[in-house]
Amino acid sequence: MPGSRPAAKKRLHKLGTLSCISVITNKKIGTGLFSSPSIIFKYFGAIIMLSGLLIHLEYALKLPFRNGGEKNYLLRVFRRPKGLFGCVYAFQIVFLGFRSGNSFAFGKYLWYAISGNQADDNDWPSKLIGVGCIKFCAGLQIKRSNQGTTLFNFLGMFKILILLLIIAIGLFVAVGLIKLPPSVPVPVFPTQSSPYSVAVALLQVVYSFKGWENVNYVLQELEDPYGALTFIALISVLQVTVLYLIGVVSYLIVIPKQELLSSGVLVAGIFFNKVFGEYITSRLLPILISFLTLGNVMVVSFAHSHVNKELAHENYLPSSQYFDDINKLLILHWFVTVFILVAPPSAEIYEFVVNLYIYPGTWINLALTIGIIYLKINSDQENWNRHSLLLGAIFSIQNSSTTVLWAGRSRCKSRWVEDHLCI
Repeated sequence: MPGSRPAAKKRLHKLGTLSCISVITNKKIGTGLFSSPSIIFKYFGAIIMLSGLLIHLEYALKLPFRNGGEKNYLLRVFRRPKGLFGCVYAFQIVFLGFRSGNSFAFGKYLWYAISGNQADDNDWPSKLIGVGCIKFCAGLQIKRSNQGTTLFNFLGMFKILILLLIIAIGLFVAVGLIKLPPSVPVPVFPTQSSPYSVAVALLQVVYSFKGWENVNYVLQELEDPYGALTFIALISVLQVTVLYLIGVVSYLIVIPKQELLSSGVLVAGIFFNKVFGEYITSRLLPILISFLTLGNVMVVSFAHSHVNKELAHENYLPSSQYFDDINKLLILHWFVTVFILVAPPSAEIYEFVVNLYIYPGTWINLALTIGIIYLKINSDQENWNRHSLLLGAIFSIQNSSTTVLWAGRSRCKSRWVEDHLCI
């Protein structure tokens, strides 16, 4: 039939309840908790993220269950100029939807566990390990997709156990069951607040709480899309968010504030060293955390490749017929991730890739919230349910304030980041 899609190679099994939970959990519990609470503990983003989740659920439940997530929602609202928002989203998800930050953190933690060094002048060992991480994830999905699903299911559940361990340690320290050695004073450097620094904080809150949208990308791969959206997704996000916030409190209990502020990517390693000292446990746990970031890289590679396949079906990618193959799209995702991972200087790479990944996504979220408000106001013409505008207003205010503040005067610490990223 004209316009029909060519036959595609199917997975042997649809994703069940456990896999659906893991798709969300693996993305939500990435390196955000283990790497950037120095920003998060100032700005609790749980309410904002819950608003985002419910907006995505409203879109998903109102429209046909298809892979693609935000692509479907943008095309539903912004039909003119034809194809414009599809092209914008294709650029954002293909070229900016990389996993370089988590791949780099995987390499950083694994190298830290092996060598005991928190940093290196050029940090090429961490980069090379990160390249191996994304290569393994893409290769496993290409060669053994069902075994890949089994692995990220295991990692998703194991992430929750590690998070519970962090919470338990914080509780034991707070009640005095675990005694910490005296902390070495950390020099206090004067800091200045600016609209730019507030915007960066908000961006990193989004990065740390993201993941609620991941299941929307692969609805056609689920056994029960309706049940996944109405129950599993909501419960998974609420559960992880509560554990997440308590985990940040545990960091604050164990690590002095000034040391936490300067901890960077290796905060979890510092946390366990404070409790257990320089013994095998303090080396073992960073290894575990590095493999938990592997779960994040796996599920995002899996989900984004299916979104890219939808974009190829609708001719939003160059040579769309060539890319109408999930394996080729996994290779494309691998290539972009590796390029972003090895190109910037290592000293700034984590902050760079986090902000480069999140900021364009913030514009997409702003467009979606404007769209949901438009649909509700024009509910009769658009055949849309007219409910409260509160969630859309909250999410819209957060996204618009972030984009405006980012455009203010920047205070980048790095000349390279100033030249290449800051506006």
